[in-house]
Amino acid sequence: MKRKIAGAGPRHLLTLAGAGALLAAALGACGSDGKDGAKGRDGIDGQDGTQGPQGEPGSQGPQGEPGAPGEPGSQGPQGDPGAPGEPGSQGPTGEAGIKWPDPSRPLSGMVAFTFLDDLGTGAADLGQYVRTRVDQVAKGSLPPGVQFPLANAATDSVRAIAGLSGNVVVAWLDPLTFDQSHAAPRFGANNDYVAFFGDGWSDISGAAPQWNGSGASGWMWVNHEYISNNAPTATTAPVGQHLTLATYLRSMDVLVNDVTSNEWSEASRATYVQESKRQNGGSWFHVVQDPASGEWEVDRGAKAVRYDSTSRTLLHLTGIKTVAEDHDDQGNALPPGVVSGIMGDCSGGQTPWGTVITAEENVQDYYGDLESFWTSEQKLVLGAGADPGGPITFDTKVSPTSEYGMSPDPLTHHARDLYGYLVEIDPGQPEGEYEGKTTKGVGHKKIGAMGRARWENATFAVDAQWKLVPNQRVVVYAGDDRRSGRIFKWVSKNPYTAGMTKADTRALLDEGSLYVAHFAGLDNTTGVTMLATGQAPTEAQPGTGQWIHLSTTSTMVAPNAAALGEPGKTVGAALMDMDFNGLGGFLSDDDVRRALFTACAKVGIMELNRPEDVEYNPKDPSGTPRLYVAFTNHGRKTQLDQQGKLIAPAEHDVTSLKRPDAVGNIFAFQEANAADPGASMSFTFFRAWAGTKAAGPYDAANPDNLVIDREGGVWFGTDGNFGTNKTSDAVYFLDLDPAHAAGQPGIVSATFGKAFRVLAVPSDAEATGPALGPDMRTLFVSVQHPGESVWSVWPNGG
Repeated sequence: MKRKIAGAGPRHLLTLAGAGALLAAALGACGSDGKDGAKGRDGIDGQDGTQGPQGEPGSQGPQGEPGAPGEPGSQGPQGDPGAPGEPGSQGPTGEAGIKWPDPSRPLSGMVAFTFLDDLGTGAADLGQYVRTRVDQVAKGSLPPGVQFPLANAATDSVRAIAGLSGNVVVAWLDPLTFDQSHAAPRFGANNDYVAFFGDGWSDISGAAPQWNGSGASGWMWVNHEYISNNAPTATTAPVGQHLTLATYLRSMDVLVNDVTSNEWSEASRATYVQESKRQNGGSWFHVVQDPASGEWEVDRGAKAVRYDSTSRTLLHLTGIKTVAEDHDDQGNALPPGVVSGIMGDCSGGQTPWGTVITAEENVQDYYGDLESFWTSEQKLVLGAGADPGGPITFDTKVSPTSEYGMSPDPLTHHARDLYGYLVEIDPGQPEGEYEGKTTKGVGHKKIGAMGRARWENATFAVDAQWKLVPNQRVVVYAGDDRRSGRIFKWVSKNPYTAGMTKADTRALLDEGSLYVAHFAGLDNTTGVTMLATGQAPTEAQPGTGQWIHLSTTSTMVAPNAAALGEPGKTVGAALMDMDFNGLGGFLSDDDVRRALFTACAKVGIMELNRPEDVEYNPKDPSGTPRLYVAFTNHGRKTQLDQQGKLIAPAEHDVTSLKRPDAVGNIFAFQEANAADPGASMSFTFFRAWAGTKAAGPYDAANPDNLVIDREGGVWFGTDGNFGTNKTSDAVYFLDLDPAHAAGQPGIVSATFGKAFRVLAVPSDAEATGPALGPDMRTLFVSVQHPGESVWSVWPNGG
């Protein structure tokens, strides 16, 4: 069927093609048998027997023998049919009444919007088209009747500016091949990050996957982060998306119980948890565009691969030694350093050599938090393993209350320290092909050298062609997406050299140095303004920060050393000190990497307001490469005071103040040594865009994913704008053209620093993972968790 998107402008009715073939046919509702018909009439009597012979005359003869019985009479006519029985009652949902797919259930999915009409602007692609519209707004020359930016509203649909045509490419549980069996690859839950690899990009000598290859067909990687709402327990039925999954599993006879019941057996729960693991991870599949309509479809004849949280997906954990070796979901030991599954996959990044980085974020939900030393208000939890006076220790056992730990099957449990990494997927390789299994440099791995955090994404320092710079070390940036999380830079030990093989380039990620950004001078009570001025830093008056080497061998001075009465104390000495800053000590760099949030607190690193996406821009409008960071919000208390001293647990409830930032910001920062980021030990930073709490044409809040386009333009999606402003989350283009600043000749309305809404998603959905095709003509967007808290029937309604 066709799924329709609410209008994207007066010139176009946008139709959404059905997201893949329908799932397996639903089980019919079987009624009970009707009542028996009335009994037919009796047959007629048989004929009398013949009379015996008569005796001789004159005397009474003996009585003759009775004649033989007559033949049975013929069958009487059949009785009239009985009245029809009453209809059988409807079977219960979860047994005989399953309907799948259910059009009343909202489904996450991915949409594609293609630039099909320049509407007189002369633009050749979506980037040029949006920039032209922004320029028209700035100069007061926007044509009458043209809606730009897209109106701020809340609907149960996907809307876009005029000139674009869109369709749903794929939705949760859609088959990715023509095989519709349960075992075949299907699109996973709550899709997030999207990466597009245009067909033919790798045929171009020395090319990176970004902005190369076909813009009309290619391979896609899509992350699957989690399942919304509540999973079943022994005494409660599943709710929301978990009920959607349970209903699907019942329709496929994977579950045989009544999925709406509040009684779930151990066997049913064990099956359900294992099946829910299959919904997380990532999808790899091929897509093509219909040249006639512009709509995008899954190429189900191509070989799709699903990577998930089960031991079907195996990875080599490099750069760190685990506390214990792993096993598969049947309890069989795995080779040393090989681990089972990926989970909590939020955003990610394309490597310059053609693999995918997928970031494991909120893994604490699945087997328990390894770094369980902090409350949600950043208060130290005494007795959890980080108390002063001894070494920091870790509980790696599965939490029985965690989502996967609730499975009654202990063989499917895995240790907490195996998750929370940046993961390199070798897309297209079988899910069980861990790196080095059969061939050097082929297969999947977790990058332990960068440590554990609630990683949102990763981005590489590259040149203007999105390639590594020869004779420089590989530089990776990433953010710890939690309130009071920090931004990290990892620098490889050895440099990249021209002509290096893919395998040798990948090996560079196994060893290097980790640095954390210390935003010196930022006001600890806001996380946005500068302590000295009370204002947010600007490009004209930026703040200055340091990169702090986070290692037990670091010779840098700890930022909080003077405040704690030990001026000159090094970061390395502070990390190993069993009492420094009211926390236990780290015994090794592996322990530091296991608990980056705690390590940063120990040495006094300034807390940040949820650094989500971090993106390197090699073609920044300023003319110098910059890094952009989306700070989504904070709204809770901090670990540390202004000087970087830990707020003692006994004082925390009163002394620690809640940061007021509820709307978020986008910051830009620039390396002091922009030509060689790996060698740069300091940076400047300023606010490039400020979130707002209002519903005007340019208002938006809670920035999340960022995208840098082919020409250096900055785009972003939001997560939480609906909750903050009661208008839909959306994808925006951020105007950073200095010519659009106030006071410039010909500028009627300054648009510099404003965000222009290009596409909006259903009201209770998050606009995640935006990605542009190589020709900049198609924008792919994940519509995540529609209907999670507010009514939705997307993509079947609207």
